Amino acid sequence: MLFELIAAVVAGVALAGLAMLLRWLSRGRLPKWIIPAMAGVGMLSYSIWSEYSWFDRMNIALPGIAVSWKNEQTAFWRPWSYIEPVTTRFTAVDLKGAKRHPAQPGLVMVDILLAARWQPVKPVKVVYDCQNARRADLIDSSMNIADDGSLVGAEWIKVEPDDAALKIACSSG
Repeated sequence: MLFELIAAVVAGVALAGLAMLLRWLSRGRLPKWIIPAMAGVGMLSYSIWSEYSWFDRMNIALPGIAVSWKNEQTAFWRPWSYIEPVTTRFTAVDLKGAKRHPAQPGLVMVDILLAARWQPVKPVKVVYDCQNARRADLIDSSMNIADDGSLVGAEWIKVEPDDAALKIACSSG
């Protein structure tokens, strides 16, 4: 967030400098208020660009993922978001880390990545049962993976068969 603030200030200073150059080239015919106005336009433009490009930049920064859900928001302090909502967080399935056990071909273990703006990406290990449309979050220490690949002590959560993360995980590898 600090780097975005610095970048916004730099964009403002750059456009203010351009306005000063235009005033000098016009021999003062342009009004003085154009300098702070251009600084404001530069800072606002950078902020809007940064908000809208965050999701795409994160997808590039995290290769081998498939987005399963994204949250798009509108807010009154961002009036432009009513035209096009801003993506503020998303979940993705890490396809390159998908694991299957030969004895349990219907189960797949993946990392679900929880990403939010100005937050570090948090991975959560999840096992999907592709045939029964359910998942088990591997966050409980009492759960074990047996030698045959089955989960012992797992708390299975029923998911809809058309759940995006289930479809992505089950189609991997």
